[in-house]
Amino acid sequence: MKREEKHADGGGDRSGDRGQVTIEFLGMIPTILVTLVVLWQLVLVGYTFTLAGNAADEAVRAATAADPGARQGACRAAGLDKLPGAWEGAATVNCATGGGYVTADVTLKVPVLFPGTADFPFEVKGHAGAVEEEVGD
Repeated sequence: MKREEKHADGGGDRSGDRGQVTIEFLGMIPTILVTLVVLWQLVLVGYTFTLAGNAADEAVRAATAADPGARQGACRAAGLDKLPGAWEGAATVNCATGGGYVTADVTLKVPVLFPGTADFPFEVKGHAGAVEEEVGD
């Protein structure tokens, strides 16, 4: 006579369940991978927003300290200075002065999964402003 195994949960023979966890895990792998890809892309979008804001801050800081004639060049150089190469290529940096106030606008493209390969068709903008410094004698 065959002896039936009893488990702690009161169930009977479970030899038919072998491999079930492996099959369920293999079925979940695509869902896990898609979730990781979406999370990574969200990190890249957030990082692009951070880079745009920081670049605008750096650009306006340099523009306020520069002479009015050299302001646009100093603004652009400072705005692009700390951007990683993948974001620097398509970046635009513009400064404007009016009423004793200097503003900087930075526009960056959001990369798709791997920075430097392809970009989304939308842009992220950073904006900063500061009071123009007085020129001393």
